[in-house]
Amino acid sequence: MNAVPALLDVKSVGKAFARADGGSLTVLDGVNLTVNEGEIVGLLGRSGSGKSSLLRVIAGLSRPTAGEVVYLGQRIQGPPAGIAMVFQSFALFPWLTVFENVALGLEALKLPAEEIRSRSLAAIDLIGLDGFESAYPRELSGGMRQRVGFARALVVHPNILLMDEPFSALDVLTAETLRTDFLELWERRQLPIKGIILVTHNIEEAVQMANRILVFSTNPGRVIGEIKVELPQPRDRLDPRFRELVERIYVEMTAKRPGGDRGRPAPEPAAAAFAMLQHVSSNGLAGLTEAVAAAPYNGRADLPVIASDLMMEIDELFPVVEALVLLHFAEAEGGDIRLTEQGLAFANAELSERKRIFAKNLLQYVPFAAHLRRVLDERASHEAPRSRFLDELEDHMSPEAAEETLRTIVSWGRYGEIFAYDDSTMRFSLENPT
Repeated sequence: MNAVPALLDVKSVGKAFARADGGSLTVLDGVNLTVNEGEIVGLLGRSGSGKSSLLRVIAGLSRPTAGEVVYLGQRIQGPPAGIAMVFQSFALFPWLTVFENVALGLEALKLPAEEIRSRSLAAIDLIGLDGFESAYPRELSGGMRQRVGFARALVVHPNILLMDEPFSALDVLTAETLRTDFLELWERRQLPIKGIILVTHNIEEAVQMANRILVFSTNPGRVIGEIKVELPQPRDRLDPRFRELVERIYVEMTAKRPGGDRGRPAPEPAAAAFAMLQHVSSNGLAGLTEAVAAAPYNGRADLPVIASDLMMEIDELFPVVEALVLLHFAEAEGGDIRLTEQGLAFANAELSERKRIFAKNLLQYVPFAAHLRRVLDERASHEAPRSRFLDELEDHMSPEAAEETLRTIVSWGRYGEIFAYDDSTMRFSLENPT
């Protein structure tokens, strides 16, 4: 007997964008995934892992620079019929009613008026908005607006629904209600869809909803792990098996990979000097070290536990953890964070001593900060324009990444008092160094 063909096959997809300097920025590299009928596939990773870029490729809104996407046996060349998307933002037309927003996709298909009406009303009823057909988006809560987004995607009866962080713009309680209602409709087979791809950076959301979870690395996005979720629905977040899966994903995402992803060599020291830094405030760094140093953690914490205690998602927690690791204030592996001797000293020090420790580690372990300070030391005026350093960074990363990296260096350098920066003149100086 022949196996049932997959709804969707993503085969070695890569995506790169041209840079102003003539180079390219790779956001996806060698991504493979399959969606079979009746399953939800979760794509889990931090910002910068290319998840949303992958959805755009699958939706036919963007062409891959390598590999291909095959939908129902046909290579995707443009937006295919049968694939719909729900976005993070509500993306509704404010001048149209709920009914008109939902009916828009069917009107584009030039269906008969009566069919447009009946299918639109059915979708609105299905998603729990019966009675709000004539309401405008301004009259709706955030959760109700996102329900309109779901109805608009479902009304075209897609085979595959792409969901790009559809609950992230909602408050916790509204998101939980909408997520639960959606899963109930899916489990009862009341939704006119055969497969779902869910992009999220919420680990518990991925475990709650998905049958399989693909974990992505960042810069560029690669699949570094696949985890099957075989728990029956509805899933209980307090179930020990649920917590074990959450822990396993944290372990996967903090695992050290000798030689780089997929056996690639580690970056040369010169390249490491120009590595992108995600912005993390000094308050965030101090706050997490203080939390880990205090009871009940006493210097070592389970990341899923402390994330839950501090109500932080991975896009908030991981950048802080990685910054602490970069500064040698912490080590992270196996889903845990452990403060080093320097990290404990930093957490327990008075402000002036804390700044001294921070400055020492910043200059020792963040090469670009040391480079910037060295340039100021060597110049007779002890000054340099911001553009001088931004140009250097843009030779190695996108303009957006360069801006964020320099913003981080400015923030950390000011906190450690290793240089001064005047935003009005956009110049660095040693006017007030330690």
